[in-house]
This record gives sequence, structure tokens and C-alpha cells, in this order.
Amino acid sequence: MALSKFATLSFSSLINKYVKLQSQVTSQIKKLASKICQATPGKFLLVQFSMSQVTQIGESISNLISQVNSLIKNAVANQRGQ
Repeated sequence: MALSKFATLSFSSLINKYVKLQSQVTSQIKKLASKICQATPGKFLLVQFSMSQVTQIGESISNLISQVNSLIKNAVANQRGQ
């Protein structure tokens, strides 16, 4: 059996994984905030790093959507020109 060289990814699975990651980071923040007197600088930095990762992933998804929209817009414009 030959394996495909390409990975498949659906938009809904991408969004679902992103939402799950957001939920995990939110629960980390709530856990840290509920015991603020026990928060160490390391724990704080770890949560801050997790938040920045979620932000970067969200921006990447946004850029992907923008590129797809642009592709569709150009394809429609090219059809009108013919």
C-alpha cells in the first residue's frame, strides 16, 4: 500500500483543535489566578508563553482564511473577464 506524501487537514478539525487549545490555556489562567499567592514567576511565564502561542496560531488561521478569500475573489474575477 502506497502512502500519500501529502497530509490532509480539514478546516473544521483545525478550528476544533484551536478551540481546545484556547480552553486549555483559559483553564491554566483560571487555575493560576485562583491561587495567585502560590503563583511563581515560572508558572506565570509558562502561562504567558501559552497565551502568545494561542495568539500566533489564531493569527495564522486568520491569515489562512484571508488567503483563501483572496484566492476565491481572484478566481471569480477571472471568470467574469472571460
